Amino acid sequence: MGRMWHSLLLGKWNEIFYWLPIEELIRSRQQEYYDSLGKSDQESDSSTFVELMLEIILDTLRETTVVGNTDEAVKKTNPSVQKLLDVLGDEELSAAQIMERLGLSHRPTFRKNYLNPELAQGAIEMTIPNKPNSRNQRYRRK
Repeated sequence: MGRMWHSLLLGKWNEIFYWLPIEELIRSRQQEYYDSLGKSDQESDSSTFVELMLEIILDTLRETTVVGNTDEAVKKTNPSVQKLLDVLGDEELSAAQIMERLGLSHRPTFRKNYLNPELAQGAIEMTIPNKPNSRNQRYRRK
């Protein structure tokens, strides 16, 4: 049941899950896998099983190497990256301008989920890198 869950449900949500070798990690943690299924069944609550599967998926992603055009792979697996890059285009925009174009209003969430990860990955850069808190700070695609 659980193996079909990751293959079918997650694969329909994002095709990368069809390609991840999650089966190998499940096999290496088989007893834990069956224990979580049993506990979830006993408690009529799937959260134990879902948490284990998410942990297995995270471990799989950490062990997976992307081959080929990594920019395209990242865009396909993380739609927020594509949205941010599309919004920036060839312009230099402030955080407020980017948030407005993305339809976001909560600055901490924007920084955590969009801005900081892309700065760390090098997809975007600051126009004033030596003054990250400058009121004149803008961001552009790298």
